[in-house]
This record gives sequence, structure tokens and C-alpha cells, in this order.
Amino acid sequence: MQNKKQSRKLRSAEIFAVFTKHNFYADGFTPVEMRTTLEDLGPTYVKIGQIMSSRTDILPVSYCDELKKLRTNVRPLEPETAREIIEQETGRKIDEIFSEFRDKPLGSASIAQAHYGVLKDGTRVVIKVQRPFIADMVRKDFVLLKKLAKMVNAVTESEDGAKMVDLKSVIGQLEKVTEEELDFRVEAEHTRTFRALCIEDPYKMSCPAIIDELTTERILTQTFVDGFSLEKSDRIDAEHIDRERIGKEIIENYVHQVLDVGIFHGDPHQGNIMISHGIPYWIDFGMIGRISPRDISMIEDIVLALLQKSSDQLCNTVLAMGVTNGKINKSKLIEDADYLIDRYMSVKDLAYIDMGAIMTDLTAILSKHNITMPSEFTMLVRSLVTIEGVLQELCPDLNLFDFLTQKMFLRMKDGFDARSKIRDTVQEIISVGLDAKQVPSAVMALLRNLSKGRMKIGFELTGYEDIMNRLQDTVRNTILAFIACVMFIGSCMLCTTDITPEAHGIPFVAMIGFVVSVALGIYSIIRLSRKK
Repeated sequence: MQNKKQSRKLRSAEIFAVFTKHNFYADGFTPVEMRTTLEDLGPTYVKIGQIMSSRTDILPVSYCDELKKLRTNVRPLEPETAREIIEQETGRKIDEIFSEFRDKPLGSASIAQAHYGVLKDGTRVVIKVQRPFIADMVRKDFVLLKKLAKMVNAVTESEDGAKMVDLKSVIGQLEKVTEEELDFRVEAEHTRTFRALCIEDPYKMSCPAIIDELTTERILTQTFVDGFSLEKSDRIDAEHIDRERIGKEIIENYVHQVLDVGIFHGDPHQGNIMISHGIPYWIDFGMIGRISPRDISMIEDIVLALLQKSSDQLCNTVLAMGVTNGKINKSKLIEDADYLIDRYMSVKDLAYIDMGAIMTDLTAILSKHNITMPSEFTMLVRSLVTIEGVLQELCPDLNLFDFLTQKMFLRMKDGFDARSKIRDTVQEIISVGLDAKQVPSAVMALLRNLSKGRMKIGFELTGYEDIMNRLQDTVRNTILAFIACVMFIGSCMLCTTDITPEAHGIPFVAMIGFVVSVALGIYSIIRLSRKK
């Protein structure tokens, strides 16, 4: 225990030394200064910087652009260190495994770096090597971050009950994701699952295959993708690759992941999509999302509600999908949903609908109304926003919402059971016919009861519950105050009588009345003053 405390103190001192070194308070915290500071703080903070690089709603665009460099421009390991880790994990010498191994890494990230190699059987591979001592350092950093989050939350939660971002929850989720990334066996299993379920035609869209015997907790080996990422958009034009064809392959496969499989790439940014010999490839499966068939159905219901411009249906769907934390003002929720629909769906062509913006604003509305959506839904929204940004850069004419709706209608058509639909329709016709026979007599009975004064009409007010509750409390407290006055006057009148027993000339009954009336009066006055 003492060693752990000592270690945490040392790490705190290291962090303080980094901030002192950069001296940003003198020259200002420029975008470059922020990136280099995060690099010096270590992999945990680099990971946070990578996530923040896509949050233009929080940081200026210049800072986000600079933080994007953290995805690849991380200082590499020494070649001897990378070789040593591979040999430790496999129990074999480099020359026994590879006929060719390149010391210069293909890329360096916060947790690992990738090297090119050729196995003895001629298979070209990429081997990802985890940085030494990274797991221990990341866990220490999260201990410090969670302590910081407790202090920050303690301050924000005390400000008049204002709703703030739950920093503890955010850091907890980030810790969970990072912990999985520290075990490459998890990513390997993600890759196998994705390849088996999400790749329909490898000549249209593909992903690497895992080399099982060379994959452990700290190294991951997969087949080499000979190509370039979408970040190098100039090469797409230089090699005369059809942008629209590539874009369609990517978006069709992505929609297939979400609506058909329920497993989708959790971080589909440009660096995680490569083009090899004209075929797009998904890479880096450290984070994949999973949604259940029920959630897929509800996502379809959300899209249908948007198409039908039905705020009622939209609200009912999200209420069924999410978890409510407190009382919901449904009329206000519907009002906000109406605004969302009017803002985004008032277009003549589906190609102009911004799916990412819709889902982002919908999530904000739900948060405002204390509705918490499943973490899988939140990951899907982030993924949708990211893939839409990829499309915007690659082929702006393609639209995610358009592809989603086309896929939904195709699924509905394929899932249409003619026999059951006909049976249900016949049963409905028969039911309506039987009800129709009762209409004339029902109308006559209604008119007869109305003419004889036997009919009562009830009205239900909605959206006024808070006002009615306050009014009821005010009336109740006013009545209590009135009763207190009556009891006090009555006690005064009892003092003029000869009722016994008494003390100091005051009947005991009157004394009790004084005490109760005064207490009741004070209580009712306090309650009335609070309601104001």
C-alpha cells in the first residue's frame, strides 16, 4: 500500500514537472503547446487528446486540427525495445519468426506502434507492439484523474442544483475503453467477429485477418493492408480512384453493420479506413459497438418518426429506449422534438438531411429532460457523426440518412410476411365490421342519455401538474393557518370560564389549545412562505 502511495506521488510530481517545463502561462496555451504538453504527460493524456480532437463543439478548430496529429505523430520506441517485447511475448527470436522485419515503425500511437514484417511462409503482416510499462502508467493516471473528478463534481453539484457534465462517469467510461485497449486479445477477438459478420464481399469491402499464434496481451499480428488511409485524399485522385464508388462501398457496409448485424466500427475516422488496390478496408478494432435487435428496431422507429415528422412517435420511442431520471414533462419534451423536426426535416430532398447533427441534437434534448440513453446508443451517435464527416470529405454528394432509409425500406420489404399480413388484415376487417353494426344503436343511446341529463363529460388537463400541486399546498396551508387562529381564539374564550383543572387561573384545556394553535400557526406560515 505504501509503495502504491509513493508511486502515485511520484507520478503527480512528474505531471507537475511537465507543466512547469512548458511554461504555457508565459506565452499562452497555443494549439502546438497543448499537443506537446499532452505528449509529455504520457499515453493516458494523449488518448484524451485524441478523443478531444473531434470535439469542435468544445475546442476551437485550430486546436482540434493540431490534436489530430496525436493519432499518428507519437514518438516511436527504440528498435531494440520493440524487438525485445516481441521476443518476450512469443518466446522466439525475431529471425525465427520473420524472414523480414523492419525496425522503422509504420506508425506510432499512444499505446502501441506498428511494424511491417514478412513471416517465414511469405505472409506479409503488421505486428502491433505495446509500449513497455504503459499499463501501469495508465492505471496510475486514472487513479489521479478519478480523484480530480470527485473534487470537480463536488463543486459543480453544489451550484443551485445546476445540471453539469458528470466527469466521474466520463472518466469511468474512458478508463473502461482504455483498459480493453491494453489487452490486444480483446481487439483480436473484435477483428475476428467483425470479419466474420460484417464483411459480405471482400472484393468490395474488407478488413485484416488475425495471425492467432503471434497475438498475445501485448502484441497483435494481422495481415498487411498494402495501401493508404483516407487521410491522404490526394492519392485517391492521383491514382484515379472513383470517389463515389469508394464512398458507396463504405456507407453501404456501415449501414449493413448497424441495421443487419448490430455490430459496428466504434471509431470510423479517416485514419481507420484504408484503400488497397481500389478496395476500402476497415482497420483498428480496438473499439466496436454492439446494439441489440430491439435497439435496431427502435433506431428504425426514430428514423420513421423523423420521416413522418411525428414528434409524438419520436418521444415515445426514446422514452421506451432510455432510462428516465426523475419526472418527465412530456409536453415540453414534445415541444423540443417539434423544434428538432422543424429544424432538420423541412427539406425537399433527403440528401440534404444531416443525420449526425440530428442525432447529436436529439441526444442533447434527452439529456436536458433527464433521459439517459444506453451507452451503445451514445457510441452509435458518435460513430454516425464520424462516418458522416468521412463522407463529407470523400464524397459530399453521398448522404448517410438517404442510405439508412433505403436500407430500412428494403428490410421492411424483405421481412414482409404476406400470409400473416393478410390474416391480420382480414381479422381487422371483421372486427371493424362487428363494431360498425353497433354504431347506430350506440349513437342513439348517446343522444338519449344526453337529452335526459345522464351524460357526464370529463376533462383532463395535462402539463399543469406542478401548478395544481402548488395550488393544493397553498390551500392546505391556508386552511391550517385558519384552524390555528380559530383554536387560539377558542382558547382565549376558555380562559374566561371556570373549567377545571387549571394552573395560574388558566384551564389546562386552554393551555393545550394555545400550544397547539401557536405551533400549527408557525408551521403553516413557514410552509406558505416557502411556496412563494
